[in-house]
Amino acid sequence: MRPSRDIADLVAIMAALRQPETGCPWDVEQSFDSIVPYTIEETYEVVDAIERRDAQDLKEELGDLLLQVVYYAQMASETGLFTFEDVVEGITTKMIRRHPHVFGDAEARSARSAKGQWERIKAEEKRERREARERMRASSFEDTAGEWTSFAEETETGLLDSVPGALPALTLSRKIQEKAATVGFDWTEPEPILAKLREETEEFEAAAASADRDAQEAELGDVLFTVVNLARRYEIDPDAALRRTTAKFRARFAAMEAHAALEGRSLAAMGLDDQEALWQRVKGAENRGTR
Repeated sequence: MRPSRDIADLVAIMAALRQPETGCPWDVEQSFDSIVPYTIEETYEVVDAIERRDAQDLKEELGDLLLQVVYYAQMASETGLFTFEDVVEGITTKMIRRHPHVFGDAEARSARSAKGQWERIKAEEKRERREARERMRASSFEDTAGEWTSFAEETETGLLDSVPGALPALTLSRKIQEKAATVGFDWTEPEPILAKLREETEEFEAAAASADRDAQEAELGDVLFTVVNLARRYEIDPDAALRRTTAKFRARFAAMEAHAALEGRSLAAMGLDDQEALWQRVKGAENRGTR
């Protein structure tokens, strides 16, 4: 094996790593479930590289994320579920179908975003998924796929069932709200959302004054859900907004540590009043620097 620009070589490397007799013992032992934490970690490392505008790291992290796709496809191939080529065919089919204004004939391209086109495409995809599951039931799939037999069942019944429950909480709540909005279950103005936020905050304050931890968690969840709704109304990604604020806090805290060190002190040895004074100094210097 040599370094290569050919994706087929990466697929071959993963197949070699998974060979029971000659492969890497660690890779051979892995399963779909055991790899999931690494997939999540690699995804966030891609995001981190983008936020830091580090092109070298981004290139490397994208490679790590691509490896995750190849890893899952190899494990699926070993059990007869599907192959990497099936994954590529599936996504290319979807992209071509969903962009008839780019890849379609002259009529489709001139129509651009014709009314009802998106709904028709989605309906076709859903029908084809259902037919694929039916073919699996009629084949020997269930005899060989083991724990993946449930894959052959159509589980989507309600509007919100298409939203994956394992998404990060802020993203999950935003997508759930967006789905509900497609049938009109949504506020159209920010004022009632702000009123709801004040109401939920008051309810959390009441719960916080009690000893009921379950009520506190439930009410805080209501506050956060409403904040996501407010962010959506202003077309702000709540996750991006929170990450931005967290990065700002991180930078200010580091500046506090640096100021304290210059004075021969440590934050741990300072009282809260002194820490707050130092925080305000950092903020003031920040504000002066932006003028």
